Amino acid sequence: MAVAPVPDGLAAADERSHPPGDDPAWGESWSFWWWTPDAALGGYVRIGFLPHLGVCWYWAALAGAGRPTVLVVDQEVPPPRRPTLEVRHHGLWADHTVEVPFDHVTLGCEAFALGLDDPHDAWRRPLLGDRLPFGLDLEWETDGPAVVGPAGGEWGGYDLPCLVHGEVLVADERIEVDATGSRRHAWGVERWWDAEWMRLSGRLDDGSWCGVEAELGHDLQVPRRPMASAPVLVEAPDGRAARLDRVLCRFTDPATGLAGAGWMEANDPPAAASPTRP
Repeated sequence: MAVAPVPDGLAAADERSHPPGDDPAWGESWSFWWWTPDAALGGYVRIGFLPHLGVCWYWAALAGAGRPTVLVVDQEVPPPRRPTLEVRHHGLWADHTVEVPFDHVTLGCEAFALGLDDPHDAWRRPLLGDRLPFGLDLEWETDGPAVVGPAGGEWGGYDLPCLVHGEVLVADERIEVDATGSRRHAWGVERWWDAEWMRLSGRLDDGSWCGVEAELGHDLQVPRRPMASAPVLVEAPDGRAARLDRVLCRFTDPATGLAGAGWMEANDPPAAASPTRP
């Protein structure tokens, strides 16, 4: 099988961490999504750093139609010893390994998660739910050309459409995953607490990748049918909190009229009057 090429303007080293910028809101993250074509089941993993704020976050989720949302949210993880992305904390072990740059990544996790009948209980404090053993062993294999972020702006990075294989464990349930997905590595200024934005990462039914983004409160204007939700309360060290909604959905691409499936996310900073729910 051919190895995916290194995208123009990037190097293999760009799969690893980058030197922090000067802005206090500078951060770096590795995000991974997967979903079934009918959007009946999906999940995500994200590890992120805000070095000037001294925080490291780990999020993982499993969501699906007619089932409780399962969340792992730890926003006090000790930073890993770079260049690895292996983290350990109370009741959490996770690793993220680039086997072949821009081509193949493996993820592992062993943790305790919370099962939520109402996923938006994730925005409440204290966060309460059914405590469940959770694990995953998943592989992301690149399945199309990279989409490279703008050069010279507040952030840089890339998105890669992927095929995802492996398994997810929840309590005594073993879920075999053979799905579509994507992954994003981004570094730069992260506007969690002072800007609204929405983003879609999905695959159209003809196999083409679809990624759309809007900022400053502008709706994406993408018709969608939500199937499940796995939100996160994004808490700053100074007590501010943004409501991030992540929705597994079927949608229609307004540019082509084609249907697809994927994850849509909307960030509402503390000043927002009410949460946006795509």
